[in-house]
Amino acid sequence: MTVPGLDGEGPWRALAPRTLATLLRTYGRDQFEVCEDAVQDALLEAHVHWTKAPPDDPQGWLTVTARRRYVDRVRSDRRRRDREGRVALLDAPLSHEGVQSDDALLLLQLCCHPALARSAQVALTLRAVAGLSTAQIANAYQLPEATIAQRITRAKRRLAEVGSGFTRPGDVAERLAPVLDVLYVMFTEAHHTTSGAPAHDTDLAGEAIHLARLLREAAPDSTEVAGLLALTLLTEARHPARVGAQGQLVPLDEQDRSRWDRSAVDEGLALLDAVVPGADPGPYLLQACIAGVHAHAPDTDATDWDEIHALYTVLEHTTGGRNPTITLNRIVAASMVRGPEAALCDLDGLEAHHPRLARVDAVRAHLLERAGRTDEAATSYRRAIAATVNVAEQRHLRDRLRALGKGRGHQGDGS
Repeated sequence: MTVPGLDGEGPWRALAPRTLATLLRTYGRDQFEVCEDAVQDALLEAHVHWTKAPPDDPQGWLTVTARRRYVDRVRSDRRRRDREGRVALLDAPLSHEGVQSDDALLLLQLCCHPALARSAQVALTLRAVAGLSTAQIANAYQLPEATIAQRITRAKRRLAEVGSGFTRPGDVAERLAPVLDVLYVMFTEAHHTTSGAPAHDTDLAGEAIHLARLLREAAPDSTEVAGLLALTLLTEARHPARVGAQGQLVPLDEQDRSRWDRSAVDEGLALLDAVVPGADPGPYLLQACIAGVHAHAPDTDATDWDEIHALYTVLEHTTGGRNPTITLNRIVAASMVRGPEAALCDLDGLEAHHPRLARVDAVRAHLLERAGRTDEAATSYRRAIAATVNVAEQRHLRDRLRALGKGRGHQGDGS
């Protein structure tokens, strides 16, 4: 849910989903849209009142206010034929389930309802739990914003049709696949924001890791859950070295690895050591293994690129070649094994099938620079800058373009 002035700020990321989950448990899951509207109303009230006098208990204040706004909305809904019945339910909640260890995880499971298509499950949950905007979700899936908005609207309508049959799953494994997808997109958006700035969304990353830990407790035998948690830990461990003092993006090959969060690296690697032997690896465990290879290497030159390329090849096969971003990453790994020229040929083929794929121009520019084709590299850097909305990434690409220009100038002076 998006509230002007609130969306993206730390406390709201956790408060809003927990409040929504509380209302859904109290008044029934067929009331999803009304409950969501009530929480939005409460957030707007908070924006007005909290700037002057923040409450001692923000979660309690928001929940009480959201309940009041829900009551107001139900009582004013004269278009519904069962209006009186709904008002009566305000004093007799539909659900008396036990206290959930974390309301955000409960809401994550509820939104991933089997009555919804997988794509609708993920889109709705990314809005309700992660608080991502429709534009961010669309960017993550490389789809038009209108398509994602339509999915979310249809999902809400379907949940209303399901009504009181919308129950919590008896087994976490029932909805594990879409829940993992949601957490993965959450963390990907946090690590590589598509909304413009900053380069890294610390609050969203923290919430994704928090939920992944809870899911690991709920499904301790799942190697994919362990893989996702390991992947988030190993990736987040790089953050201190990934963003410079002025907010500039520092690519992996230029990072000071001594600044990586060693405790997060150790925890991630320990998870892999515990679950990889004998496992039939899925997409998340394979990506965690790739992150693990990077974590073991002291620098880029010492990295086992043959192993990374092999893992990406297996990952591409496991996902049926349906994820072009995985193919793009495999091409980058291949360039470290076979050189940039061969990788550029592969990149041409990928772009022909996926002309709107993010990062293609940035990767092409880097490969052309490595191949010494500086004029072409400069053109690709300009295209990449124009296609990138993330401010920190734009700055990084401009820096590379400027450095390339200086190098070309020096070559000209010496010739």
